[in-house]
Amino acid sequence: MSDLWNGFVDYLTSTGFQAITWKMAIMWVVVGVLFYLGVGKGFEPLLLVPIAFGALLANLPTQGVLTAEMKPDGVYETAMFKMDGEVEHYTPPELSVAPDGTVTQTAPATGTVKVRRIEGGLYDFISQGIKLEIFPPIIFLGVGALTDFGPLIAMPRTLLLGAAAQLGLFLTFMAASMSKLFTAKQAASIGIIGGADGPTSIFVANKLAPELLGAIAVAAYTYMSLVPLIQPPIMRLLTTHKERRIRMKSLRKVSKLEKLVFSIVVMIVCILLVPAAAPLIAMLMLGNFLRECGVTERLVKSSQNEIINVVTIFLGTSVGITMAADSFLTKQTLGIIALGVVAFAFSTAGGVLVAKIMNLVTPKNPVNPLIGSAGVSAVPMAARVSQVEGQRYDPQNHLLMHAMGPNVAGVIGTAVAAGYFISTLGGG
Repeated sequence: MSDLWNGFVDYLTSTGFQAITWKMAIMWVVVGVLFYLGVGKGFEPLLLVPIAFGALLANLPTQGVLTAEMKPDGVYETAMFKMDGEVEHYTPPELSVAPDGTVTQTAPATGTVKVRRIEGGLYDFISQGIKLEIFPPIIFLGVGALTDFGPLIAMPRTLLLGAAAQLGLFLTFMAASMSKLFTAKQAASIGIIGGADGPTSIFVANKLAPELLGAIAVAAYTYMSLVPLIQPPIMRLLTTHKERRIRMKSLRKVSKLEKLVFSIVVMIVCILLVPAAAPLIAMLMLGNFLRECGVTERLVKSSQNEIINVVTIFLGTSVGITMAADSFLTKQTLGIIALGVVAFAFSTAGGVLVAKIMNLVTPKNPVNPLIGSAGVSAVPMAARVSQVEGQRYDPQNHLLMHAMGPNVAGVIGTAVAAGYFISTLGGG
């Protein structure tokens, strides 16, 4: 009977209940909020649900899932590579090759070789897709395959709106740097949140501030999901009733050749200007070229569906699993969340204000300032917000295709800004 009792006590001590901390409990509340936004409200569920699930795993005493170890600089190191022993006095065999190609061993190998052993859990290895910078570019492949650059080509001046929407990135970078709470690299990673581009935020954070990856990714994707709530008040504040009712001219039809040339030329120009952005830009334009060339239908469908969907699951859960309580519940996390709102607000405002300036320069061919807010990279959500807001004041006004111009320009602009930060601040 005592052996049975002792066995039961040993089992109780081996469970995970004793490893639960109050910080984990707080993170469960955070996870609940993310699930509520993704499942209950339907805000970016394809991203927030995997992130929330990964965050829940990160705050449970799991085995075989993650063997992360926090380094002194705050970075979680995963997938420990260990050797079984030392290699001692190993000499490879000596070989000779005869004129007829025959290989003969003239001396045997000496010594012994120890085989490398890899220790780690499931997400130690899946999360290498972020650490090795694989997942974000592959997401961009899918985005490119889903994107029509025709509206931007038909109305090239909307490229300025996409550029103007990067205002929030640089203002937030300066604000974060001056706050003294963040280093320049951390500030740049936080600033990218203003582009409303989750994969780019992850790409930059992994290079410049991996210790803040979880908080930055959660802030970026959360604010992306809240585009329909955050942008409209700013759009209304900065525009008049008359401006919101502006009807724009129909876009011209863009040829297949124009779209193909656009993909190649933009890729070349962007890579020459900011080589550090090459992985994102190259995959974006590869996906788009596959879409527009018309002869790779199977590849396009795979890029638009299976590939991007599988990677989204792994990317989201890998981001979530970096949200361990000890690294997430910090003053810096609160600062990132606050600065993320600032970045997003100024990016939205930048696009709207530049659209108003454009109307002063070209009054005969006005732009509805509401499409300026679509300069952030949340494709196509930001463009839909412009459409909805426009129809609130004129039900017959159709702004969606016009808004797609600055929307896709914002994707390119955020990737270029990311490359600039990485190049100037020395990332990876």
